[in-house]
Amino acid sequence: MTCATCAVRIERVLGKQDGVESASVNLAGASASVQVAADVDADRLIAAVDKIGYGLEIHDHEDGPRDVVEMYSEEESIQKKRFWIAAAFTAPAMILHLFGPHALWNSIVQGALITPVVFWSGWQYHSHAWKQAKNLSANMDTLISIGSLAAYFYSVFFMFSQPAVFFETAGMIITLITLGKVFEARAKGRASSAVHRLLELGATEATLLSESGERKVSIDHIVPGDRLVVRPGERIPTDGKVESGVSTVDESMLTGESRPVPKDAGDDVIGATINQGGQLVMVATAVGSETTLSSIIRMVEEAQGTKAPIQRLADVYSGRFVQAVLLLTLGVFGFWLFQSGELNTAVRIGVSVLIIACPCALGLATPTAVMVGSGRGAELGILYKQAEVFEQAGTIDTVLFDKTGTLTTGAMAPRSTSHDEGPFLRLVGSLEVASGHPIGIAVGLAADEAGIDLTDATGVRSVPGMGVVGTVDGHHVVAGSEQLMREAELTGIENHRLNLEEFRSEGQTAFYAGWDGEVRGVIGVSDEVRPESAAAVQRLKTLGVEVEMVTGDNQETAERVGAQVGIDTIYAGATPESKAKQVGQLQEKGKVVAFFGDGVNDAPALTQADLGLAVGSGTGVAVEAGDIVLLRDDPRLAPVSISLAAATLRTIKGNLFWAFAYNTIAIPVAAVGLLNPTIAAAAMAFSSVSVVLNALRLKRFKPFFA
Repeated sequence: MTCATCAVRIERVLGKQDGVESASVNLAGASASVQVAADVDADRLIAAVDKIGYGLEIHDHEDGPRDVVEMYSEEESIQKKRFWIAAAFTAPAMILHLFGPHALWNSIVQGALITPVVFWSGWQYHSHAWKQAKNLSANMDTLISIGSLAAYFYSVFFMFSQPAVFFETAGMIITLITLGKVFEARAKGRASSAVHRLLELGATEATLLSESGERKVSIDHIVPGDRLVVRPGERIPTDGKVESGVSTVDESMLTGESRPVPKDAGDDVIGATINQGGQLVMVATAVGSETTLSSIIRMVEEAQGTKAPIQRLADVYSGRFVQAVLLLTLGVFGFWLFQSGELNTAVRIGVSVLIIACPCALGLATPTAVMVGSGRGAELGILYKQAEVFEQAGTIDTVLFDKTGTLTTGAMAPRSTSHDEGPFLRLVGSLEVASGHPIGIAVGLAADEAGIDLTDATGVRSVPGMGVVGTVDGHHVVAGSEQLMREAELTGIENHRLNLEEFRSEGQTAFYAGWDGEVRGVIGVSDEVRPESAAAVQRLKTLGVEVEMVTGDNQETAERVGAQVGIDTIYAGATPESKAKQVGQLQEKGKVVAFFGDGVNDAPALTQADLGLAVGSGTGVAVEAGDIVLLRDDPRLAPVSISLAAATLRTIKGNLFWAFAYNTIAIPVAAVGLLNPTIAAAAMAFSSVSVVLNALRLKRFKPFFA
């Protein structure tokens, strides 16, 4: 594809195929994202695209991500070779045109020099134009081909009868536009570099540990369950769990977090991160396309393959633009031929209109900004799922935070219990650990510190927003809110209410626990506020965004956290449904709401919100429901993700403005005869490169806390 017209045409053809639900073609990424019914034959899609003069290959994520940078590097090398050959022949022709005598031999030498430029360096434009013509279509190559060939053949036909020839014009058109393609390919490669850098992070080898000892194997030969040895300084080869050893791991390349993360037996490790301390023995849990790194790359690629709604305007404009330019050129040519009576004047002005009108910049304006913005986000630990998120984020005026795991660490430490007997912690701890909830983990820790061995719980069921129930050692155990106790028909609530209120007055999260029909005690745990939370809230307020908090916790604890981070508006005691309802009520007031959460109980609110920000270390349900995924538990990434999205949207708008303005101003200037074809070719090439370079400025985006 060479311009926006190509992308629009391919998109239309794919979208018309039976079974295709939607198609989105990305010019900058040289990709098409197509949603199809299960029974669609991929070969039919390939044939449909081949028929209109383009090539299509189906990419399977199982084969690994596409290396777009390598593709553009090859393109740059090819175009560079074509440019230098074109320049070597065009330069002397230009000198002869400017300083040589108006003699026949001069014209003949110019023609001999320019012929290889037009028919070798320029063959790419003529061949593409011919393919388009066979399908009764036209694109940027059509304009370049007609413009350069018109100047060339006019000169051939008239060089024996008049001194004015345009050989140097044909040569400069091909040379300058090819030079533009060199810069464009290089800039596109830089725009795609984020995914390329992620690709380079992956390990190529691993040390496999077996009964016969250690041996080096290719990463492709690793399967889940393999035991691997990772020495200090080596990359973790794939996702897994530490079996033995103690170390620290640098996860900054995936999460943006600069501090090394301690790892011990039982801890999860992420492929492509770097082991910094001691030797680790790990068990592989995910390989190939199932690893965290592959998932991140896939998410970035999918975001880059989607279209922002603002791009539709450019697509509509580009769809019929080339045909309109061809008609306009004929009109301009006829007007000047009639007005001046000079064929060479009409040709010169007509060629200028053809060349200056190429809509390359329009096709690159949006996708390059999305590619660079999403790539920079990935480097900072922010994943945008769809291009439309960049537009949505710029309109946010209210951010609603969940508390546990977002504003607080989620690593709840038990502060006290109302019942210190062994059976209490054994039964409740066994149930809570099985739930996997941060509170459950804290209770399990308290039992472990008390030297109590936990047992397996069966029939464990979480009741969102209220607690957990299950069977431990034959006892039906219930832990959670007063409402859950009543629904489970447990008695003795009043006997423990004072303990519950005392714990809550101290800012702790407190809940009842009991079994076999009776409440046996109260457990209180406290959750530490993240040190970054206050800065995140303050930054959002600086951006003019209202900040509120909603939590399933009690009012006293919620207000304590709110006071520490600077949030005044708080909704406590919320269930998953009421969190979503609160988002809806804000939307009914005309607010554009972003919700920031990490748990299963946050999924409804993440879906309801105009923009869902999910913490990547949270549950898979939350990540799936979010529009933006934050790869580390740092609330400061919330304002950063909104700021980066807003900067990307400003870049898109700026690119589109200049692309539209360029054609709006340049075409009339060329049509009235104030622009010669050489300047037109240089301006056209520069317009494409300029929008890509403007998008590349996003690579310098820095978070406010950097």
